[in-house]
Amino acid sequence: MPRKPRIHYKGALYHVMVRGNNREKVLQEEIQKKKYLDTVLLYKNKLGFKLYAYCMMDNHAHLLVEVEEVALSQIMQRIQQVYTKWFNREYNRTGHVFQQRYKALPLLRSKNTYLLQLIKYIHNNPIKAHIDKGLDYQWSSHPIYLGEKNGYVVDTNFVLSIFSSNKNKAISQYLQFMNQDQEEIIYEDMAETQKEAASYFPDKDREKFNKGIDEVIKKICKLEDITLEELTKKTKIQRISDIKKAIVLVNEKWCSMPKKVVAEKLNLPPSMVSKIVSGESKGTPYVIEVIKRWEEVSE
Repeated sequence: MPRKPRIHYKGALYHVMVRGNNREKVLQEEIQKKKYLDTVLLYKNKLGFKLYAYCMMDNHAHLLVEVEEVALSQIMQRIQQVYTKWFNREYNRTGHVFQQRYKALPLLRSKNTYLLQLIKYIHNNPIKAHIDKGLDYQWSSHPIYLGEKNGYVVDTNFVLSIFSSNKNKAISQYLQFMNQDQEEIIYEDMAETQKEAASYFPDKDREKFNKGIDEVIKKICKLEDITLEELTKKTKIQRISDIKKAIVLVNEKWCSMPKKVVAEKLNLPPSMVSKIVSGESKGTPYVIEVIKRWEEVSE
């Protein structure tokens, strides 16, 4: 059964994990870690993505990536291929270096909270692995955030600005944050699992995201001059069908409510929501008009 394609849109955030084939230590030596990081930087410059955090362990690596025009699949394909060719040539071997597909968890667009928690999680990997230097581990981006290493690889300005507009104060507050307990990180793993993302949400977070999609539905109904009752009725009217499609796509980009929940709210089969997201079920140009009107009043 073919894998589902990853959903791509400009500004999407992903926690990417790559692991050595059969958990082999393919990043154990310093030269290996440096080569992999140099390869990431090479394609960061070529393909124009942002890198907010990284950590190179002996048999795996973590990257926190925000994509721009080029899809994550293309970015990772190039990075993995270049490193694999170098590794096999360097050590006179053939075959897979990494597990066949990297793991990429889209970060729910709940703005800064989960972004910071994920950076903390990535930077805490050496502590979890009982490495003596802990947060001072050389092969994570944590020292870059403290200004102790050259920061050309990592885009620290945005993350530090979450803490303060004053850089010194931001670094101090970032360090305080890193010393606090790790909170839960919430993902919707669109590509890797068929389980509904609702199972990942504590009740309080489910309520928060519910409110987000409810507000989207309410606003779009007002903009398109239809009632909630009209929207949720089973109908073959093209205009109503297109409004539903627009709401599904707005949710996918801006709210990330689980597909099953959106299906229930719009009185659609979950399979139809999946088809809308994948592009199998195409609407009329009116779908785009609805989305644009919503975006204009929501900016």
